[in-house]
Amino acid sequence: MAQRAIRLGSISSTQIFSTFSKWHRPDTALRRIIVQNSHGLASKSKNAVSEKASGYVLWDRVLCALSARSNARVMDKLLNLGEKGKRKLSVDEASYYREALVALRLAKEVIRAIQTSRGNAIAHLNRTGGFSRSLANSSTDWPCLLLELMSQAAEIDYFQPKLVINKIEVLKNALLTYDKMVSGSMYHDSLIWRIIALVANEKCLPVMLVTSDSYYSYRAFMDFGFPDIFISRESFGWTPREAELHMVADYFSQSEWKLIVEVLGPSPRHLFELYALKQSIYYQKVLEDKDSTFEDVIDAYLAYLQIIVVNPAMDKAIVILEKFAEDARMGKIPKDRLRFGSPWRHPPKDDPIRSSKWAKLQLMDSIQTLANTEFGISYLADCSLEILDDPCTGALIEVGLLYAQRDPSFIRSIYKGIQRCLARWLVKEKMQMDYGSSFQFLWQRFIRGRSYRHLMLEVGYSKFLILGMLCLNF
Repeated sequence: MAQRAIRLGSISSTQIFSTFSKWHRPDTALRRIIVQNSHGLASKSKNAVSEKASGYVLWDRVLCALSARSNARVMDKLLNLGEKGKRKLSVDEASYYREALVALRLAKEVIRAIQTSRGNAIAHLNRTGGFSRSLANSSTDWPCLLLELMSQAAEIDYFQPKLVINKIEVLKNALLTYDKMVSGSMYHDSLIWRIIALVANEKCLPVMLVTSDSYYSYRAFMDFGFPDIFISRESFGWTPREAELHMVADYFSQSEWKLIVEVLGPSPRHLFELYALKQSIYYQKVLEDKDSTFEDVIDAYLAYLQIIVVNPAMDKAIVILEKFAEDARMGKIPKDRLRFGSPWRHPPKDDPIRSSKWAKLQLMDSIQTLANTEFGISYLADCSLEILDDPCTGALIEVGLLYAQRDPSFIRSIYKGIQRCLARWLVKEKMQMDYGSSFQFLWQRFIRGRSYRHLMLEVGYSKFLILGMLCLNF
């Protein structure tokens, strides 16, 4: 995107230097680069630099040296210059674009030199387990520089970039494999902090984080102290018709598409991951088996979702419910939330094993209720907000399996594929129950169980009311 902005003339070498200088004094790194470039030359006196030279003079000198060594054909190819059917510029204009491209390369080299000089400090930080904002920020200098440059260059109807970061939670949970690099969680926090600072203090292009981790909806604003860190907590995606325009013919056949929509829905995440699976060696092996079909690929992807996404999320939800039971015992839960008739009113006493069984039982009861309502509940039906008091609903929303839609006011699974995985989780847990646990589950369902059929979709609820009135009349 930065190279595209340079091709459009929206980013210049002067702008790159001024933006970079806001965060760093590159004098030392530039002098080191000059010394490295002049190493081995016969006459070093010509390459000597005065100690009083300003940063811009040093920048300009290194820029000229890099421009002289750069391959003009490679740069022209990146800038679409001098090719048939491409734009033709004067010598001065072409030099302007090339200089901006070399300046971007120089900025990256200076940032790399700064990071290298701080390698030992980062290694010491990792050994001691401390924290340093300057070292954390040095690791995110390059992406944040590009982000600020593109934000400055953005112009309506000319250059309107948008940044989409897919699976950003991978950064938060990444493992450290090289001691002279900051940890993944520190890199993640620094990146988010600097994006927030850019939004608050300057201007920033739209940044969209594609993730199923509810941390960014329910915890990020507390950790970063910024209540309006994101515009919305809802999941937005394609409608089936919109997704068909994007995906059919280019990525999937019409028969494959009908199966995908029926089983997984039009979720962009599922579509991209399924296409990646289709391009893998596994898919080629499936095709070699004459008895296998595309359904086998979808089953394999559902198994992946079950193991990688849903099962760990359900384990986290059980931990959240155990914490709810502990808070209820300690009197931290308001009495209105533990009113008479609530299925979650009587959590077990101080017993971790019973508390874990109670949490799983509550979660199974909640999933069974959602399955009975076809995973579509209007939480504002009858002006009733009782479902929002349910700790299971809050836990499933917090772990990113359900979401609360604003208008219309539905609580539903984030994707149709996740909905199927939730049903599979419930069936598996039922099959693994012994006789005593099965009896407890049946007792929970028939005596204290949830029932949200009156909160189903408004159209169906209206028909239910009319049918009930007709029965009364007869």
